[in-house]
Amino acid sequence: MLQNLLKSKKLILASQSPRRQELLAALEVNFEVRLKPVDESFPPGMQPGEIAEYIAQKKAAAFEADLQADEILITGDTLVFKDTEALGKPKDAAEARQMLQLLSGSSHDVISSVCVTTSAQQVVGHDMATVHFRAFTEAEISHYIHTYKPFDKAGAYGIQEWIGHVALQRLEGSYNTVMGLPTHLLYDLLNKAVV
Repeated sequence: MLQNLLKSKKLILASQSPRRQELLAALEVNFEVRLKPVDESFPPGMQPGEIAEYIAQKKAAAFEADLQADEILITGDTLVFKDTEALGKPKDAAEARQMLQLLSGSSHDVISSVCVTTSAQQVVGHDMATVHFRAFTEAEISHYIHTYKPFDKAGAYGIQEWIGHVALQRLEGSYNTVMGLPTHLLYDLLNKAVV
């Protein structure tokens, strides 16, 4: 069991996302949250999965100098892709509306990466899910943006919020990946990192 392997270790989650914190807690492990600002830009020409892993590793690099021998750091990133266009976090309501209009009545891919770093090694991976939304009305988009203010979410939505409950038609892949932390992948990477 993972809990036994982690007994002498301190788990650190470098994410302020309440969704990631909730999902990590569901693995029945103790952890603390530590945050550092990181520039999330990436070089041009990378594939979607490479981008997500690159940003997760970039987030981990910010902690490298401070990481103790008994600490395990978890970083991650979530990207929404409509065709080949990466949809980041909207900067305002107008951009959120544009993104939701783009996702309305179609499918898109969500890629979430996980990077597990210790003082001795680093393992990284990513998982992809495809989300199918029914068409949104303009009133639904306005209600969602006004009520939920999804400006901290890639693609301008949270699958676990109202918009997901009323408009998600089909999901191929892991629901947790869309929420931002593929727990099945994290579990495997943690097992690799602590043995």
